[in-house]
Amino acid sequence: MSAGLFPRERAVVAPGAVHVPGWLPAARQRELVEACRDWARGPVPIRHTRLPGGGVMSVRTVCVGWHWQPYRYTRNADDVNGERVAAFPQWLADLGREAVAEAYGGHEAYAPDTALVNFYDGAARMGMHQDKDERSGAPVVSLSIGDSCVFRFGNTEDRGRPYTDVELASGDLFVFGGASRFAYHGVPKVYPGTADPALGLTGRLNITLRETGLGDTGTS
Repeated sequence: MSAGLFPRERAVVAPGAVHVPGWLPAARQRELVEACRDWARGPVPIRHTRLPGGGVMSVRTVCVGWHWQPYRYTRNADDVNGERVAAFPQWLADLGREAVAEAYGGHEAYAPDTALVNFYDGAARMGMHQDKDERSGAPVVSLSIGDSCVFRFGNTEDRGRPYTDVELASGDLFVFGGASRFAYHGVPKVYPGTADPALGLTGRLNITLRETGLGDTGTS
């Protein structure tokens, strides 16, 4: 992990995959931490997602707008408590549009309608996977808050090489769309204790914004 002595540069990691270090100012990060705390309380609380094979994800997840369960979206969290998930706020959609415009250098017609919030403690990891349960090929916006991590960004064919390891720190933006929209990606390591204490957060939050492409059907 870098010691933070030198500015981190914006990078195009792969076609359509852009890393913008330090995009979120500290005040906006704190606002997002508080929003995530509110969502984590419910109506559908944060939880460890159980996979169809019986495994349990080490990250804890709460959803906004649509509820994700492997491997579909629903309005109600039938696998948790049956409640309808929190509504997706307009300010979060606006933030997503700003993020995509920042990554791609201009106005983008981007209309996210769901957010998956993953919380990583020091032991949590995320295996290599594709975000492919959406019916839209619009970009995925990833916002990092809290502890730094290694973000492994791979290819679209399988979980193996080639891949690129990127350090994501608090406030970083990562957008992937276009040719990289269905690239495999994961988080093999988190660096505990690297968050700014002023955030009031122990661990790492990752907020990913997506367009489901489901309209207002209420089904997956």
